[in-house]
This record gives sequence, C-alpha cells and structure tokens, in this order.
Amino acid sequence: MDKLEQLTANSEEIVTIEELKSVLNKEKPKGYIGFEPSGTVHLGWKICTEKIKDFLDCGFDFTVLLADWHAYINDKLDGDIEKIKLCGKYLEDCFAALGIERDKVRFVYASDYVGDPNYWELVLRTSKATSIARVKRAMDIMGREEKEADKDLSKLFYPAMQVSDIFYLNLDVAYGGMDQRHAHMLARDVSKKLGKKPPVAIHTPLLTGLQAGGRMNPVEVKMSKSKPDSMISIHDEPDIVKRKINKAFCPEKQVENNPILEICKFVIFPSLKGENFLIKRPEKFGGNLEFDSYYNLENAYTGDLHPLDLKNATTDYINKILEPVHNFFEKHPENYLKMKELGILNS
Repeated sequence: MDKLEQLTANSEEIVTIEELKSVLNKEKPKGYIGFEPSGTVHLGWKICTEKIKDFLDCGFDFTVLLADWHAYINDKLDGDIEKIKLCGKYLEDCFAALGIERDKVRFVYASDYVGDPNYWELVLRTSKATSIARVKRAMDIMGREEKEADKDLSKLFYPAMQVSDIFYLNLDVAYGGMDQRHAHMLARDVSKKLGKKPPVAIHTPLLTGLQAGGRMNPVEVKMSKSKPDSMISIHDEPDIVKRKINKAFCPEKQVENNPILEICKFVIFPSLKGENFLIKRPEKFGGNLEFDSYYNLENAYTGDLHPLDLKNATTDYINKILEPVHNFFEKHPENYLKMKELGILNS
C-alpha cells in the first residue's frame, strides 16, 4: 500500500487529492487533529488513532492539539480550566493506551500559545477575512446552534481560533471527523485572503450511536459520551460491551445506518491486519463463517447472516481491542482515577 492509498483508506472526504499528493512529496509534512478535553473516550476514537498511525507511517510530523481553551469556551466540564487540563492529561493516556507512542506525536495544549500575540493577530486577521454568518455556520464543530452565540460572544471566537490554530501550527494537513468539515473549509477559504497555505482536509466518518436508527444527520446521531448507553467507552468491561451491543440497533439485512456494521467496517477490520473476521456459530446454524473483507461480510448480512451472530462476533472483537487499553490503565491509573474522583468520567 503506497502513502496516498494508506492516508485515503477509510476516509470519507479528501480536499483535495491533488494537493495531498503534493504534500506527500515533502520531506516532513505537518499534520494535526484537535480534541476538546471534555470527558470519556469512546470506541470511535479508534478510527482517529488508526489514522494517526497512518500519518506517522507516511512520515508526518504530527500534532495532537488538546484544545483546552476551546473546551472552556464550549462550556465543557463546567468551564473549569483546571479540570479541562486534567482531562487533557487523561486524553494523552488514552492515546497511549490506543497504541499511539508518546514520542512519535507532539501533544500541544492551546494554553501553550494563547499568550502569544502572534496567535491573536491570526485570530483577528481570520475574523476580518470572514463574516458573522460564515462563522455561525461553522459552529456545528462545537456541537452548538447558531443562536447560542447571541447569548455568549465567546462562541463566535471558537471557529476563528480553530482556523488560527491551523495557521499558527503551520500545518499542511488538517485531519478530523466529518463534524470538523466546516472549520477546515473556513480555513481553506480564509487562507487565500491571508496569504497562508490552504490546509489539505482529510475527514473520516463518525461512528453512529448504538441506538440511533433511521436516516438522520450523522453529526446529530454520532457516538457520543453525552449518551452513555449509545456509546462504548474504552473503559467498558466485557459484560457491559456485550449488554450494549445486544441492545444496539441492527435491523436484519439492513446495511445503511447500521451501527454494528459501521463498527466492523471502521474499527474491527482495520485492526485485523490481514486476518479473517470470524463468526462462531453452532453447526446446527451452519457452523463458523470467515470473511477476508468487509465487503464480503456486508454481502452476507444482506443474505442470511443473522444480526445476533454478527453482534456476538462484534462483541468478541471489541473486547479484544479494548483488552490492551484496560491493561494500560491498570498500570497507569493516576489521571484516570483523578477523573473518576471528580465525577468527570461517565463510564
């Protein structure tokens, strides 16, 4: 697999492919992803950590921005900046637990540079290069509605800050879930006016919440820590994973908007590293099944593969994926326990 194929695998959108090809010709291109430190990490992060590994394999200098001041603006963790910073340390642990080696990426906090006048110059220049209406359209990156800015002016600063983060860090590629699209497109638009290089935008899908069904906005129904029963925390024990998967929306023969199949496609199959996906079944129900690709699994599901068999296999694989995570936190419990003591984790 070449670099371009590796970076585009499991991506929902690349803006643009031609620009990405040029970036890959650089000796040490720069990429990033940003996260608000705001609570429990869930299984959907596995998509991000696997893609970060792709960036590292492709020779990127990669930054994980732990956007503590952005989380403060977004009223996360009661707007307590010390709790938010503690959560940032917990997130660093989560990345390590999910297989991101600490010395391979750069962890940066917004609080590291908010005292730099050059950063605020970028925020102001970005603000002058766009309109209030355009900024409000980008507020979905915060999970907020446009009208919320009418009561709290700082909400309007957030998109301008996120765009300025990209310029301040001098990035070639901005990576995130599809919920970050508006901010990345705003950065590309504003870059022309500010004489900055437009960041290539790479977006991966958002995992649908376990109990979300029907045709809905993927941002609204994404797996979220705010809905504990609809997400799998990376701290969930095997029996809890089994309970949640068993209750999950998984209609027979339906592929679209099926959260269990999404987990298989975007989380489990990338972790198999060439091994087959095994579904164990009693002989009276046809015996075991093996699939060498997600495509073949999907075809079987539209045929006679029963949802319960799919759920049982999915549960087994999730628990295998989470086992090293649990082992990590048994050895490095400090920040996790502090988060539990403060009631910040909801798992």
